[in-house]
Amino acid sequence: MLKLSEVRAGYGAVEVLHGISLEVRPGSIVALLGANGAGKSTTLHALTGFLPFTGTATFRDRSLRNLRPDRIVRAGISMVPERRELFTAMTVAENLALGSFSRRDAAGVRQDLEFVLELFPRLRERHGQIVGTMSGGEQQMLTIARALMARPQVLLLDEPSLGLAPQLIEEIFERIVRIRASNPELSVLLVEQNANMSLEISDYAYVMESGSIVLHGSPRELRDDPAVQRAYLYAASH
Repeated sequence: MLKLSEVRAGYGAVEVLHGISLEVRPGSIVALLGANGAGKSTTLHALTGFLPFTGTATFRDRSLRNLRPDRIVRAGISMVPERRELFTAMTVAENLALGSFSRRDAAGVRQDLEFVLELFPRLRERHGQIVGTMSGGEQQMLTIARALMARPQVLLLDEPSLGLAPQLIEEIFERIVRIRASNPELSVLLVEQNANMSLEISDYAYVMESGSIVLHGSPRELRDDPAVQRAYLYAASH
């Protein structure tokens, strides 16, 4: 579904990604773990056309290199950004409508709108509410729902638990599982610092440090790895 090979990217003269390789198979949830500054968000920025890169990045065997962000969305990749990037002076309904701006299938849009409102009932309750007056958890739900309105084949999630209370984090992760279950063809690339929660719901995982992939394997393999336990699992539980 999505494959990166020897991808390098950075900001100006500073290289952040040092030749990373990973893949996301159809219908899978893949976790990309690492501390702040590891290069996780930079990876997503390269994948979504906001950052030039060298190396190879393909989606269904089609190169993503030099594609504009809007073309990447139309191709089937949607991103939930780390800082939400919502239109806070607009309503929930207007933000959801913007998520489907590239689509022309009105019946499908109505179907997907009903799906996201069932998935996040609070968005139905606040359909006409100004987004800037909502809580952080409600805004995170809206950000995910807006990305789903594009009907993606790959959903990129950048730190969906950031700044949320533990109860809300569990709710968000439960919704991620439900989203994948609702569409067996949908793939998810989950960028997270919360290693414990990510490994619980993922099928495969990669660990990044300083712009490089240092470990990868099944959730069970990574849970049993002493280095992962020391650096991520122990820290996440204390």
